[in-house]
Amino acid sequence: MDILPHPSPNFGERRGGARPELVVLHYTAMASCEAARDRLCDPAHEVSAHYLIGRDGRCLRLVEEPMRAWHAGAGRWRGAGDMNSRSIGIELDNDGASPFSEPQMACLERLLAGILTRWEIPPEGVIGHSDMAPARKIDPGPRFDWRRLARQGLSVWPEAGRSGGGGCDGGDLFTDLARFGYDPEAPREAVLAAFRTRFRPGAGGAPTAADAALAADLAARFAVDRGDGLT
Repeated sequence: MDILPHPSPNFGERRGGARPELVVLHYTAMASCEAARDRLCDPAHEVSAHYLIGRDGRCLRLVEEPMRAWHAGAGRWRGAGDMNSRSIGIELDNDGASPFSEPQMACLERLLAGILTRWEIPPEGVIGHSDMAPARKIDPGPRFDWRRLARQGLSVWPEAGRSGGGGCDGGDLFTDLARFGYDPEAPREAVLAAFRTRFRPGAGGAPTAADAALAADLAARFAVDRGDGLT
């Protein structure tokens, strides 16, 4: 695939010998791809990403993959922080309310396939900004087609009933969501909202059996040993 270099000065070394083990997807929430590009390359703003994909399918490389781009901010996933050192960040030109275009999604799929192969990242390592920072971020939002990525092995999608399910009072649900990767210290309402935005867009209200069944499947298939008793 064609990737256009447009280097950003906003990067550094990955800390502590970390290597990419996650890919974090964002939307730009800006007026245009050019506006987002300029912001991500402006040293005054101290933000960047490894890649920016326009609605027309153009892909810009802003930071080389081995380097630490400044895209994630504060957050945790699977028991660890410093998300910038652990991840590759991809910004998608989108306002948060519009569908993601076909050329943009096709470009993302090609890009992800290469990244996951190069860094040996499993599909469950592709997450949204809202997954790792549920109390403060909502991107890539409810219009993003996670199921499409999962069908190609580029992310994951749960199946209710395959792995049983906990009760719908929230106890087992939040334990399972923590086992999948969400921060157990984050506010429960924020975690539930982030989970639903990704896997049950449009769902609201108190936790339900449908939430619990999906969370149980995610935990059963993708939990990792975090060293905190949540495996």
